[in-house]
Amino acid sequence: MEEREIIARLGSVKDHYQEIGKSIVDPEVIADMKQYVRLTKEYKELEPVVRAYDSYVLLVENLKNSKDMARNEKDEEFREMAKMEVAELEEEKEKQEDAIKVLLIPNDPDDSKNAIMEIRGGTGGDEASIFAGDLFRMYTKYIESKGWKVEIVDTNYGSSGGYKEIIFNVTGDKVYGTLKYEGGVHRVQRVPQTETQGRVHTSAATVIVLPEAEEFDVDVKDSDIRVDSYCSSGPGGQSVNTTYSAIRLTHIPTGIVAQCQDQKSKLKNHEKALSVLRTRIYEMELEKKLAADSKIRKSMVSSGDRSAKIRTYNYSQGRVTDHRINMNLYNLSGFMDGDITEMLEALQVAENAEKLKESVTQ
Repeated sequence: MEEREIIARLGSVKDHYQEIGKSIVDPEVIADMKQYVRLTKEYKELEPVVRAYDSYVLLVENLKNSKDMARNEKDEEFREMAKMEVAELEEEKEKQEDAIKVLLIPNDPDDSKNAIMEIRGGTGGDEASIFAGDLFRMYTKYIESKGWKVEIVDTNYGSSGGYKEIIFNVTGDKVYGTLKYEGGVHRVQRVPQTETQGRVHTSAATVIVLPEAEEFDVDVKDSDIRVDSYCSSGPGGQSVNTTYSAIRLTHIPTGIVAQCQDQKSKLKNHEKALSVLRTRIYEMELEKKLAADSKIRKSMVSSGDRSAKIRTYNYSQGRVTDHRINMNLYNLSGFMDGDITEMLEALQVAENAEKLKESVTQ
């Protein structure tokens, strides 16, 4: 991408940014909450591109002046200083251009959203449930390190520990854009706690990461929802309380079900279940729209079969392998303690590289 093209593309983005800035103070736009939320979100997302544009234009101007000085300055000492400055500015220009190419990659509009995560024990029985619990702890540690917040929506405990299924909300800055790479089947190879002969077993757990649907994303009518109340239960099936505070919501037109029993308040359970229901309906509609794109959600898989894996956790070798980018990390204990940033960043870089390739060939 040449200098002129970069300035033109970034300049058009800045023009659009300024137009949005005028719109979001328009009383008519403010009165239309759906439009106001959408425009405010877009305005914020464009800020880094506009900053990059201003910085790049200033750098190009400084580089031009330094080149003129290096060519025309009569004082030899000043000419040498100008030449050194040209070399430094050209190096900085190359760095900025690389960063701008990444900024101009079209964003997934869902990246800035919160996320709803589901972890389910797959192949491997009790050991799969225990591993699902290990994954939940890993994500919780990572989420805490980011200053994000976890809220459990629903749990189905394993008979020997861990979870047959756990659903939880993650709220914070650009949560979905960071965690979306975790969707898929995670495989573990280790000696289970229940193994008496020291044999290594292979088990699996499925992780699903969905962008939390906002109220403005889907229109879910109260008349289309059937509400059922029941008593919450805990590990082993014992009753947590004797009030009917747990909520199960069924979206009648689609048959999609969401439930929540983690809160003591019936109202809180209803709010969380509704958030999950809305997200699942939004995801279903999104999948319909993007069905023609075979690459969408390519890392998302619905089964717990150990063959459909995105990552393997090998305890005997202390190794974590991500099969999508063929990356190995030999820090399994730290990884399981939430130190997953390096892997997530590598996945993001790989995805951006693919998008850059696509943009060049188009």
